[in-house]
Amino acid sequence: MSDIFKQINLLCEKDNKTACKAMKDLQAASEKSDCVYPYMEHFIKLMENESSYIRTRGLTLFACNAKWDSGNQIDKFIDRYLRHITDKKPITSRQCIQLLPLIAKYKPALSTVIAAALSNADTSIYSDSMRPLVDNDIQDTLKKIRISQK
Repeated sequence: MSDIFKQINLLCEKDNKTACKAMKDLQAASEKSDCVYPYMEHFIKLMENESSYIRTRGLTLFACNAKWDSGNQIDKFIDRYLRHITDKKPITSRQCIQLLPLIAKYKPALSTVIAAALSNADTSIYSDSMRPLVDNDIQDTLKKIRISQK
């Protein structure tokens, strides 16, 4: 079994420290090469997991592999990703939003869809303490996407 596959299997580990280390290792590998990209289907499934921690790992690795997306998996599943802009857990929402500039950088054709989803996000579902943070993330991300389009 490959080292990458072992790391992917650890993403759902009950021990969050182990799972987070696996995610960070996979993120680092994704920066260097496309060795993690063949597992995109797995990350897409993780985005729908009941656990917000696991959803966040799936969202993160989905976005981190945008630059290797020769099979247009990002394009096919961007709507699923964008649903997490208003994830039921604001921390997951924030991670999703903060990763969007990475997707837009490598998939500029999706920038309009991403910007529209951000602009139409209803953040009223969040508590008064979290809503301003999510709103700020949305505004920061929209700025970054607009700057990268120039």
